[in-house]
Parts: sequence; structure tokens; C-alpha cells
Amino acid sequence: MKPRPKPQDSGMEELFRSKLKNIINLRHELVRLAELIDWARLEAHFAPYYKEAGRPGLPIRLVVGLHLLKHIEGLSDEAVCERWERDPYMQYFCGEEYFQHAFPLERSGMTHFRNRVGDRALETLLQETLAAAYRAGALSVRATEAVAVDTTVQEKAIAHPTEHGLMLAAIEQVGAQAKKAGLPLRQSYVRVARHAAMRTGRYLHAQQKKRARRQLKFMRVRLRRLIRDVRRKMERIPALSERTVKRLASAMDRAWHIAHQKRGDKGYLYSWHATEVECISKGKARAPYEFGCKVSIAANLHPAKGGHFILHARALHGNPYDGHTLKAALDDVRDMVGRSPLRVAVDQGYKGHRLIGHPHTAVYITGQKRGVTDKIKRWLKRRAVVEPIIGHAKNDGLLGRNWLKGRTGDRSNTLLAAAGFNLRQLLRFLKRVPYFLRAFFCLLLATFHRLSPLPA
Repeated sequence: MKPRPKPQDSGMEELFRSKLKNIINLRHELVRLAELIDWARLEAHFAPYYKEAGRPGLPIRLVVGLHLLKHIEGLSDEAVCERWERDPYMQYFCGEEYFQHAFPLERSGMTHFRNRVGDRALETLLQETLAAAYRAGALSVRATEAVAVDTTVQEKAIAHPTEHGLMLAAIEQVGAQAKKAGLPLRQSYVRVARHAAMRTGRYLHAQQKKRARRQLKFMRVRLRRLIRDVRRKMERIPALSERTVKRLASAMDRAWHIAHQKRGDKGYLYSWHATEVECISKGKARAPYEFGCKVSIAANLHPAKGGHFILHARALHGNPYDGHTLKAALDDVRDMVGRSPLRVAVDQGYKGHRLIGHPHTAVYITGQKRGVTDKIKRWLKRRAVVEPIIGHAKNDGLLGRNWLKGRTGDRSNTLLAAAGFNLRQLLRFLKRVPYFLRAFFCLLLATFHRLSPLPA
């Protein structure tokens, strides 16, 4: 059921409790950030994702605020819930009127909210962070005339994929599913597979390749035996439920794929529980291969008053060529800020780009000679400004390691990590700029602005 509206100030006082606004510093940057965000717009945007019947849902501001705080601080779902319970500023940010001594929802409620709204609806959060930066005077439309676009890899929270690790996981999972279905196996092979996997790792570390291959063959043979045994038992016991048969068939197909795949095959599985993971070659000495999905990031090339902000963030599955992703990136920038950028700086990975639909946008590639003046050379050197932005989004936020499930989780985590980066920049700006100056900037923008504002 749709959440009931919960006003932040009910106009009523309690005898034994004081309101949060009476015991906290109202000039704190988190309080000022809460005033800049258009909560009514976010509640109207997410309200259609709730049904009309049923138990009333939790306030949308509470759940959305928890997600924003999670990615501002770079915390997990459990950690942000624990912090919220003892931090009055977090509670005020989420719309509470009085201090709450108990957390009002289960931690899984955040997961249910993400699954309910999907990744497309979360794009509004990134757009709202840019609109809040504009209202505070930290970002202007003019600052978005020149942007830098680059790609990186959002790694998935998986173990490093090895052949013996994948086959051990397949043996354990198929055996567990068969045991849950009540199938009496001749042998589970878990004990011998664990010993073989341990020996394989030791042999590979000692550069004893023949012995390692022998152990891999031993594990592959046992995995195939286990698959055949489970299939025979499934045929002899036809009374299994449809759900059990479907779960067993899924596990068997995945295990069969792992048992027969070879390096370089199309559709190679790098993880048992995250089949969407891709191997992306980066050419780095410390990490030649990264396992996850490619992410496109766009940021303003020249700093605004609040610094640099992420104008576009999107997870790209299928490991596309960078040049083919430029048009989608600029489309997103146009949707976010209301206009196409005039200049775009990219690295040499974008050679051969296909830019259609942006006739007034000039694309400059690092190292190009034709059509580059001295002035363009100077600001083209700033293309690398997107690199520390990516680094901060990974180290300070949650872009470096994604714990959300599936491709939808990849896209959701990318958008939320970008929104968290923008809010950290805005909090730093609010902490640096005194309150009366910020109010003056807002009044000046509201009265004398000549450029069209960011879309609401």
C-alpha cells in the first residue's frame, strides 16, 4: 500500500521529548542538505510503485534518505541502519520529527525497495542531486558546457575466478540442491574435491603445471559423475515438485557449463552466483583483468563553485567499445542538465565514435592534432580530471565493489554511487561556504538568473 504522508513538523509538542530541530545544529551541512532536496518531488515519483491495497508502506523519504546516506558514507545496508539509530542528524535528514530509539524497518526493506522501483526509477536520484547543487549555487549550467567522459570497471563482489574454484563450487552447490530435494546420491565428492582444489592451488603456486592439470581433470571427472548421478535419480523419482525440478535443472545446467567450458569461450562463467560477470582487460600491471561490468562516467571539465560533479553514470553490459557508448552518455547528460554539452573531451579509446543527434557538440580526443587551437589544447589537458573522480567514487563510495545482485543491481549501484559522490561534493561545499553566503547565492540565483535552470 502507498505510504501515508508524514509531515516533518506536526505542530505538536510532547511533554517528555524535544523535537530534533531543537537539539541539533540547524547550520550543520547535513541539515542544510536536507533543505535543498525536493522531497515532495521524490515522493511523487516513487509513489506509483506501491499498490493501493495492503499494509501502509514506510515513508518514502525514510527509505530514499537511507539509500542516499548509505552511498554518501560508503556503508552497507546493515551499517547505515545502525548509524541511523544513534545519529540524530541522519534521522532529521530522513524526515523524523523526534529522536527514534528503535529502527522502524528491517534491513531487508532497503533491498525490497530497490527491487520494487528498479534501476530506471533511481535515475531521478542522480538528477535530484544535480538540481540540489544548482539550488545551492555549487553548480551552474555554464559549468556543464564542457564535459569529460571516460569508462571504468565496476567490479563484482566475487572470488577471483579459477577453474578449480568454479568446479568446487559447482560440486558443492549441485550436491546441496540434490540433498534439499531428497535425492540419495551415491557419493557427493565434496571432501575429495576440496582436497583436489587445495592441491591445485599449491601446484599452480609452485609452477607445477602437469600436476595441477591432473588435479583439474580429477575434479572435472567427479563433477560430471555427480551430474549424471543426479539426472538418473531425478528420472527414478518423478514425484518431485515443479519448483524443485526447476531449481535442480538450473543448477545442473550451470554445473554442466562449468564442467565443459574452456578459457576464451563465449559465455564463460566466472562466478557461480553472479553469471552476469564479464572479464574486462584493462592493461594495468597491477590488475590486467577486472571482473564485473563496464561503467561510463561523465563530469564537468571545468570546476564549478562546488567542484566537479558526476553528470552521467551508467552500467554497460556486454563490454561494448568505448566509442559506441559516447552517444548514450551525451544523451544522459542532456536529460540530466537540460542541454547538450558544447565540448567533450575523451581519451584515445573513443576513436571511431558514432555521435548522432548532437550537431552542436564538438568531440576532442587526447593527442589529436587537426582542428585543435592553443586554447583547446590547454583545456584538453584537463581531460584527466575524470580519473580522480572515478577514484573517489570507488574509494569513498561503493563503485569499487558491487554487492547488489544481477544486472539490475549493477545499474542501480552505479546510479546510487554517482548520487553519493555528488552529495559528498555538495556537503563539502556547504561546510566551506557560510550559511548567510549560501542564502545570498540562492536568492541571487532565484532573482537574476538568466540561464535556464536544471530540469526539476
